[in-house]
Amino acid sequence: MFCNPGFNLFIRPENGELHMEETIKEMFSLDGKVAIVTGGNQGIGKGIARGLAGAGANVAIADLAVDIHDEVVAGSTVAEIKQTFGVKVLGIRADVRQEKDNLALVDKTLDAFGRIDILVCNAGIGGGGVMPQDMTVERWDVILETNLRSLFIAAKAVYPAMVKIGGGKIISIGSMTSLFGVGAFSAYGASKGGLLQLSRSLAVAWAKDNIQVNCILPGWINTGLSKTAKKNVPGLEERVVARTPAGRWGEPEDLIGTAVFLASRASDFVTGTAIPVDGGYAAQG
Repeated sequence: MFCNPGFNLFIRPENGELHMEETIKEMFSLDGKVAIVTGGNQGIGKGIARGLAGAGANVAIADLAVDIHDEVVAGSTVAEIKQTFGVKVLGIRADVRQEKDNLALVDKTLDAFGRIDILVCNAGIGGGGVMPQDMTVERWDVILETNLRSLFIAAKAVYPAMVKIGGGKIISIGSMTSLFGVGAFSAYGASKGGLLQLSRSLAVAWAKDNIQVNCILPGWINTGLSKTAKKNVPGLEERVVARTPAGRWGEPEDLIGTAVFLASRASDFVTGTAIPVDGGYAAQG
């Protein structure tokens, strides 16, 4: 039997029996791991942060709305995850568009936890409901910087820390619009399409460093961004439900399983891929 000592996938005790249940659990465990989640104070980011914490990871939550000295914010997200899952959680205020903020985020996480195993690049903004001819160049630039440029900066910032410990996991949060166009989401779709391609490029570049880079493509998820989209696009909620095979909008918690898989040892041979979590929306064509 093949056994990679780095994984300890199969354990054969003295009686010769294999205990697959225990070892499979270990494959998905994040005990002792450290994760950074950008935009982790709400919506999809908060759902994923909770999921990683539930699997055992200590979490640094980076967000413009997070300040470790802000007791109100800390009480709503950081302290909530600490209390619920019993892990260490750090709140760090960061503008993901700024290289200095990303470097500071890495330094503060290393100071607090000593390592970085997982980066979830979730921070992003919308911009739906605006047709291309009505989009300002300034708004276009902000969306591309926040959604796409931030992945490059954050991934580059964590790279040395991951190489130092022998590898890591980078998860980018794309969108269905990474795959197909939506007229009123031109800048958003361009940013998410670019994010998918950048994720693939990073996966190829850093495979030799044992860093896996993958992209999750959420469908229509009930978040603050989707509330804005519903407001700006009349009838959107009903059209999404009618077109989605699952017959509903998604919730942030629907992404937890995929995120934990991509953050864990279970996905060590998975890199450069994109996984839709959209209730079948994209598959329907």
